Amino acid sequence: MVGLYRSTKDLEHWFVRIPGIGWARFPAKVNGWAEHRMVTMLSHRHLNRVPLWLAFNTGLLENMDKLGLECAA
Repeated sequence: MVGLYRSTKDLEHWFVRIPGIGWARFPAKVNGWAEHRMVTMLSHRHLNRVPLWLAFNTGLLENMDKLGLECAA
């Protein structure tokens, strides 16, 4: 299940954990998912999990449906 995170060090981006794939970062703006990049060496220390609906206008949710991914509870 996909989880959405916000970093206390990088407020301009969202972070998303996709099980079996890894972590991605994308701009916290309208249609920001179109600019997503996979990330490695991500420090979890500054990440806070947030409700997935907060990324409602980024294109993430629409792409999750297309990929058949589930939202984390």
